[in-house]
Amino acid sequence: MTETGESVEAHDQGRGDAPRGPLWWTRRRGAALDAVLALVSGAECAVQGVPFAREAGLPVGLSVALGTLAGLSLVLRRRWPIAVVLVAIAVTPAQMGVLLGTVGLYTLAASDVPRRIIALLAGMQGLGTLIVAVVELRRSVVRDDYGHDPPVWFVPLVSVLMSVGVTAPPVLLGLYVGARRRLVESLRERADGLERELSLLADRAEERAEWARNEERTRIAREMHDVVAHRVSLMVVHAAALQAVARRDPEKASRNAVLIGDMGRQALTELRTMLGVLRAHEARPSGSAVGSDRPLARVAEVAEAVAASAGRGSEETGGPCLGDLDALVGQSRAAGMSVELSVEGEVRSYARRVERTAYRVVQEALTNVHKHAAGACTRVRLACRAGEVAVLVENDAPAEGTRGAGLPSGGNGLVGMRERVASLGGGFVSGPTEAGGFRVSAVIPDRG
Repeated sequence: MTETGESVEAHDQGRGDAPRGPLWWTRRRGAALDAVLALVSGAECAVQGVPFAREAGLPVGLSVALGTLAGLSLVLRRRWPIAVVLVAIAVTPAQMGVLLGTVGLYTLAASDVPRRIIALLAGMQGLGTLIVAVVELRRSVVRDDYGHDPPVWFVPLVSVLMSVGVTAPPVLLGLYVGARRRLVESLRERADGLERELSLLADRAEERAEWARNEERTRIAREMHDVVAHRVSLMVVHAAALQAVARRDPEKASRNAVLIGDMGRQALTELRTMLGVLRAHEARPSGSAVGSDRPLARVAEVAEAVAASAGRGSEETGGPCLGDLDALVGQSRAAGMSVELSVEGEVRSYARRVERTAYRVVQEALTNVHKHAAGACTRVRLACRAGEVAVLVENDAPAEGTRGAGLPSGGNGLVGMRERVASLGGGFVSGPTEAGGFRVSAVIPDRG
């Protein structure tokens, strides 16, 4: 009856794309439906008011007018369903308002009115119908031709069946429609909530993917700087020494040439290793992402791929460790730098990232000495402690008249060292000393 109209109305109310009706109606179709039901109910009550007026001795016009007014109150069923049911209960003794009571009970049961109020009004309507049915049946039942009265149980049974038949179906149907409507609204709200959550997760996945890409770019830039800057700086220093002694000391020039070749090969090996890590993702199958129509899944896969690439780049490459510091210092000594290496504490094994970071800090600090304080005495101190490793690289002021190696500086060396140490939760300090030199120190915790 009104189930379809009200369900569609509730659905379109949530969508917001249907034209709104007048007053409290959300759709014009609902307003038209209620107007038609009210007119039919008013006509029914007006017709039923004629015999009631004759039996009660009331003016027919007054009874018809009151019946019509009571029937037209059905137009208020969506706004005030309780009032409509009360009107139906009031006109029940006059045997009016069958449609008014049926539709009113249905609307009341389908609304958000508390169940105890629905039960109370439905009981009042059923009781009124039962009393009217008993009175009418007792008055209309007469003796049959054989002079036998109907059984004692006949009038009560028929009256109860009439009362239940008029009251129970609309109430049960209204409760079912109301429960279904609330369930649909709840599912729609959950769907909207899930859609918002998925949108938020997609945004976070995109942010994570962008962050991972930026971190990977920064890491690659640091590795490239560490590999190229130090090796090339030593190569330039040895090349200058080779040019200076090529004629007067061919044997030393030959040694310098061998050192330049070794450093170049080491630089190429490290660059190839890094390029191999960067190309590792090309070997992974990408069929799972092809044809996917889920943007969230694609963004998550990109984020995981970039993060995995970053992890592989930091773990699979291995890289130098604290045991390679002797060779690193030896290269600087071979280039003519006076470097002193001292180790405090018992040498132990730390996490690969910790040892590699400590090595890179010393490497970059020695590179800066080659660039800006060529020939200055330099001290490298390594402290191995429980749960952390500390490094200190300090150089004296360069001798007067000593020129640097003439190497370009992009200003990224100290920034890269600070980023490396900070990513592991350590502390980094750098700056000039009172004697005119420069100091670089870092404390790196070992967290497994």
